[in-house]
Amino acid sequence: MTRRWLLFPSLLLPLAALLTAFSPLSNATRSVANTSFERGEVLQYKVHYGLINAAEAVIELDPNVHRVNERPCYRATVSGTTIGSFDYFLRIRDTWRSYIDTTSILPQRFTRSIEEKNYRKHETVDFDHLRDMATVESYKKNKNEVKHGTFKIPNNVQDLVSGFYFLRTLNYDQRRVGEVIKVQGFFDEDVFNMDVVYKGRETVETKAGVIRAIRLVPKMPSNKLFRGENAISVYLSDDRNKIPVLIQAEMFVGAVKIDMYKYKGLRNRLNLVAKN
Repeated sequence: MTRRWLLFPSLLLPLAALLTAFSPLSNATRSVANTSFERGEVLQYKVHYGLINAAEAVIELDPNVHRVNERPCYRATVSGTTIGSFDYFLRIRDTWRSYIDTTSILPQRFTRSIEEKNYRKHETVDFDHLRDMATVESYKKNKNEVKHGTFKIPNNVQDLVSGFYFLRTLNYDQRRVGEVIKVQGFFDEDVFNMDVVYKGRETVETKAGVIRAIRLVPKMPSNKLFRGENAISVYLSDDRNKIPVLIQAEMFVGAVKIDMYKYKGLRNRLNLVAKN
């Protein structure tokens, strides 16, 4: 699998490692109960590289329902922007977007708009879950080329963004500490698998407050970016929302922290720890 590892993709990977479906169901027309999110939800994050504020990220659901492939869909968008000195040297403006079937929480369409210094890439993926096929169209401005391709995909595969929302519909109450959850997704014209370990519950400090959280650790394959297979910890709020409130990653070039500082439009009350 080929990827362009600049700053924002590297910082987003800890979240992306969990933005894929857990244990795909066998029925292509599945129905997933959702009591965790609703339209109009907005989550905002600060991305810290060591002691430096490197970037900001936003995860949001559009207030409207969109229709794609004759299906009603949520429109979910993840965007990232470098700030300060990082913006001067790198200037990144990345947007990842998924149109997610409101019944199955499966992606109908996924798009990426990548702007990293002089590099530009725009990609659209259309999913056909009845035939288990994905059609990809991508354009790279620096090469002035358009590519088209059709790929076989697993049943009920997720893209990175839709998988994040599917993850939030799962019940963690019956899971054992150390339990491994199988992950499968489609990204960059390839199907990939990853194991995620449930590490139990903790209390974490964020810029939005002290929050009770569920800790998940994706097992990373050997790579030149992250320090060991347990380099990433993702903390989801331990409530019915299950929003990512904190992500920590140990990279060979330093520590990265993605910290939620603002939120609105949550479907349920956030599990904040009361101050003494």
